[in-house]
Amino acid sequence: MTRDVTETLLDQMTLEEQVSLLAGETYWRTPEIARIGLPAIKVTDGTNGARGEAFSNGARTAAYPAEVALAATWNVDLVHEIGVDLAAEVRAKKAHIILAPAVNMHRNPLNGRNFENFSEDPHLAARMAVAFIKGVQSQGVGATIKHFVGNECEHERRSINSAIDEKTLREVYLPPFEAAVREARVTCVMTSYNWLNGVHTSENQWLIGDVLRGEWGFDGIVMSDWLGTHSTEAAIEAGLDLEMPGPGKHRGEKLVAAVREGRVDAQKVRASAGRIIDMGQRLGTDIADDLSDETAIDRPATRALLRKAAAESTVLLTNRGGLLPLAAPQRIAVIGPNAAVAVIHGGGSAQINAHYAVTPLDGLRAALPDAQVDYALGAAAERFVPAITGAVTIALFNGESRDGAPALVQQAPDTAFAWFGAVAPEVDHSAFAARITCTLTATQSGPHEIGLMSAGLSKLYIDDVEVLDAWETWQKGESYFGHGSDERRGVIDLVAGQTYAIRCEYFCGDGIATSLKAVRFGLRAVSQKGDLDAACRIAAAADAVVIVTGLSPEWETESEDRRSLSLPPGQDAMIAAIAAVNPRTVVVLQAGAPLAMPWAHNVGAVLQQWYPGQECGNALADVLLGIQEPSGRLPQVFPASDDQITAVTERPARGGTVTYAEGVAIGQRRFDALGLKPLFPFGHGLGFGQVEYLDAQALDGLCVQVRLANHAERATQEVVQIYHNLPNGQRKLLAFAKVVVPAGAEVSATLKIMPEGFRVWDGGWTYPYRTADLAIGRSGADIRLMLAITLE
Repeated sequence: MTRDVTETLLDQMTLEEQVSLLAGETYWRTPEIARIGLPAIKVTDGTNGARGEAFSNGARTAAYPAEVALAATWNVDLVHEIGVDLAAEVRAKKAHIILAPAVNMHRNPLNGRNFENFSEDPHLAARMAVAFIKGVQSQGVGATIKHFVGNECEHERRSINSAIDEKTLREVYLPPFEAAVREARVTCVMTSYNWLNGVHTSENQWLIGDVLRGEWGFDGIVMSDWLGTHSTEAAIEAGLDLEMPGPGKHRGEKLVAAVREGRVDAQKVRASAGRIIDMGQRLGTDIADDLSDETAIDRPATRALLRKAAAESTVLLTNRGGLLPLAAPQRIAVIGPNAAVAVIHGGGSAQINAHYAVTPLDGLRAALPDAQVDYALGAAAERFVPAITGAVTIALFNGESRDGAPALVQQAPDTAFAWFGAVAPEVDHSAFAARITCTLTATQSGPHEIGLMSAGLSKLYIDDVEVLDAWETWQKGESYFGHGSDERRGVIDLVAGQTYAIRCEYFCGDGIATSLKAVRFGLRAVSQKGDLDAACRIAAAADAVVIVTGLSPEWETESEDRRSLSLPPGQDAMIAAIAAVNPRTVVVLQAGAPLAMPWAHNVGAVLQQWYPGQECGNALADVLLGIQEPSGRLPQVFPASDDQITAVTERPARGGTVTYAEGVAIGQRRFDALGLKPLFPFGHGLGFGQVEYLDAQALDGLCVQVRLANHAERATQEVVQIYHNLPNGQRKLLAFAKVVVPAGAEVSATLKIMPEGFRVWDGGWTYPYRTADLAIGRSGADIRLMLAITLE
């Protein structure tokens, strides 16, 4: 559609109709205007898969490795391919825009959402973002860069002010957004929840008007994060086009009145409405499309791509004596809380209903059909009492009363429920109640843990006896994006063979201004929390041991930050005990952020698998057995202890300020500035090769050629990294390249350094360096070559 046609449509619209386009109509859609044939636009979360409109138990979809895992590949071509493939999933969900990628920096290693963001480094994050966006948008799907800007603290994220000086903003936090706009021409920019230097980002004229639209020339859509719009006049004046979700609270009649009364220029509304129309036409929206007709397409090509990506993102942190790859084990012990379940993504908006998820245990058994593969839990690591699985019935009622006939009855696979937006056409989302029932036959006698939590009010009954209350005693905790209660827990005795009737009463009237409603309850025998002695017995008898542990959506999730680098309780003791009986122990960590590893150099090998997506177990087996190389490198520094990061892990009070006092020295650069030795440095990763860096030379046009030799008997992928040795002793990443080096061969890698890598903000961009000392190597701390270059 030409701009002239857009103007013609705007001329046909009333002020009310133009305003209607500037807020969502539902949780995931903009309104359509049938009178002039203008279609709705539909969006969907997120980087690790296109979820569709249902937050839980929706249409199945492919589960991709988390964004931090994609960055750990250091492979822009692969990330571009992921973007192309993911666009097909977005189309299958009848959506036009994906709410990804996220490029907030890993300033705080305990940030609960680091797994959804690429890196601590602006250059690496920018290269990944551009590749991802170009891949998605090459298929006619829009991408959304987020969260603009300064959302590096999830704790109290909706109320806090991020105090960041302009030099730090320009050099660290804005570059990935700038690259997304200037290079990738991203479709949408989403503002963040926090305030920036005293002004909320969704109404920040300097941020949206001066920098984004003025300096960078962005002509796409600026939308708020969900419930992240805080004003009518200031937001539209700053250039916020779209308030999400719908129905809007600050647009509609409020904005119409502001225009009628002269408080808002009507041309501001027209310009934003025009951008919405332009976007819909670019994305091929059609008023005849059924946006609810979401489909699940399990494509073989996607399976292969995700298996490759998950393996390539895996980082080999240690490998004592070359334990990996494992050489034809006849008996292997697989142990740990993440071994017999597939932990494929973190918590919050990352949640999707995957086509399937291969557990590490199943992956290894499939890869080793002739070997004996034993399993033991070792030590449980759940944060909450596990939900009950099986036949679960939920009856939904309009209003608080659960008397009379329900408005809707549904079946569910377990006792965990969450609703974003509409529940069902028959149910009033703003005021509904639920009765959830199931039966459970105890398999053993003795004490059982029970748990209950809710965003809303709830009570739990067993055989009509109240056992837990989150109704009269409800108060806000840390569950459900900070809108739910903390888990209520208890212990009851059950008798083996006896069947118990379990009932939960729920009402959504929690008094919180949010469209999120949720409830879950669980039950587990105390004896099912693991038997470490049994785990040690199978470990001692095995040729090799694979411990799979780490975090999960319960521990690492949107809207809250972790309390420490530690693994869940009991995990360190489990690893130490098993390594003591079998030194051929491989520890596989699944998490989106650094973890403390007091045992790191006392086990045979350590692998960081991140959140690997649906091919989790298959990819892990490929890596362990050498079918694929773990060629990932760390996109963030791994601290050695909590003491090293206390200055950047503050937990502000509600309405408080987070001061970015370290300036540009975040991540590895902060460690360099303070002379701290991390557990593993930025860019670290071992692989299976033996690569020698032979020499480097400068070529024309800021290109550097690096010659490599692989002395191993197998091919390897090497990530060549070039840093600028700054006068203050810090190193700044300038360029990288992932190169295949065949066995026993030499290759040359040519890396292009972008001129922007040498710029410095001093009230404006300056280029102060006439010469530069380049450090070339395998990580920010493992430098193999030095090269001095002259800058024109």
